[in-house]
Amino acid sequence: MTEQKPPEETTPMQRALPGLLIAGSLGGVGLVMVSLLSLAPPVDDGSGSLAAAAHAEPTKVEVANAGAFVLPATVGPGGKGKVLTPARPDAPPPLAALPVVPPIPAPKTTSAKAKPKPTRIKIPKIKVNAPIGAVTMTSKGKLGTPSPSKPNQTGWYRYSPLPGGVGPAIINGHVSTRKGPAVFDRLRELAKGDQIYVYRSDGKVTRFTVSGIEQTSKTTFPTNRVYGNTANSELRVITCGGVYNKTTHSYTDNIVVYATLSKKKG
Repeated sequence: MTEQKPPEETTPMQRALPGLLIAGSLGGVGLVMVSLLSLAPPVDDGSGSLAAAAHAEPTKVEVANAGAFVLPATVGPGGKGKVLTPARPDAPPPLAALPVVPPIPAPKTTSAKAKPKPTRIKIPKIKVNAPIGAVTMTSKGKLGTPSPSKPNQTGWYRYSPLPGGVGPAIINGHVSTRKGPAVFDRLRELAKGDQIYVYRSDGKVTRFTVSGIEQTSKTTFPTNRVYGNTANSELRVITCGGVYNKTTHSYTDNIVVYATLSKKKG
């Protein structure tokens, strides 16, 4: 697979989408997924034709399980004791938990060195207080991740919006390394209404409020929902989840937290 580099003269999310469309593992983090659920085909057990069976009255068991394999139309709120599931592929991002505030205007400087960057992320509920570095595309066209040798490091995709700016800023981090739990080990515990703080090099502090959380398989990923442009300032925090494969050293799923800017200062 050839490397895909975002064009230099397009919007941040237009630059991000080509690489982010690639499904696959991201080492310890991973940034893609899909539902493994599907409806089972009818089975002819010899008791009658399938056509006749289609018109038969459903059994109590069938009625009880009628919605078992139907994905929800919206991203769930999460919460204690709630099982995380993916939303329908065409579901939109979840609605903001609190009234949104206007995005922070983009800096006027054209110098890359002078542009502000996110420096630290704090999530009080799960005791995260971690530095933020920059990640970009790998030579294989996949989104990079922080070094496994720094389990407390998080990564901001440098072609996504600056947290606090218009659109969805992307921050990822490992759930674990071969040495044990990593920075986002407890990310799946977040729920609608929880707070995420992102600090920037220009002294501004942004508070995002979680609006929803889902767990989805890496074999398909809700690209538009996660990376699509938005009118507000939003945040996506992503890590791995599901079953760990010791052979490939990767997880089957991703945990995706959606949040919207609800306060800013500085």
